[in-house]
Amino acid sequence: MTTDGERWMVDGDWTLFLDRDGVINQRIPGRYVTDIEEFVFLDGVLEAMSSFAKIFKKIIVVTNQQGIGKGLMTDAQLARVHAHMREQIERAGGRIDAIYYCPKLAKDKPECRKPNIGMALQAKADFPDIDFEKSIMVGDSVTDMEFGLKLNMKTVFIQTKPEDSAAAQLLPVNLYCEKIYDIIPCLSFC
Repeated sequence: MTTDGERWMVDGDWTLFLDRDGVINQRIPGRYVTDIEEFVFLDGVLEAMSSFAKIFKKIIVVTNQQGIGKGLMTDAQLARVHAHMREQIERAGGRIDAIYYCPKLAKDKPECRKPNIGMALQAKADFPDIDFEKSIMVGDSVTDMEFGLKLNMKTVFIQTKPEDSAAAQLLPVNLYCEKIYDIIPCLSFC
């Protein structure tokens, strides 16, 4: 159940926004996932993505990737990682409708970098039928939660990033989970 004990009445108009590292794949503390050999799905993700494909109208990944801005990886390397991720998810019966990423440095506070909402606005421009109040943001960091809250989305904090767990408890997050598959029992279907 959500923190208020409610289930979300989800119908075919809802959008699921997902962070990547720590939600879909294992984070590499202090480093970036720069190639497909380093990309490891978290337990239950492929099964969850298959279920989500049947529930949500759109599934969007929004991910900060400042490793590009730091010169530690290229856009082409990231594209290969994302192509691999999509291929594996599709093989398992899931889908990702779009992936948005911010390659810029956090210190520059670019509009595309969460908690700023630039990636959500780009998604809305590309998919005008997205309704942020009928959307769920799933992430493992405070910035993911702030991103969702700024847009009046439902928020789900995945507890894979211990350094953000205490700070996330101070936000009005709707749901705390160990992994993304735990979201499904909190959904009711219209």
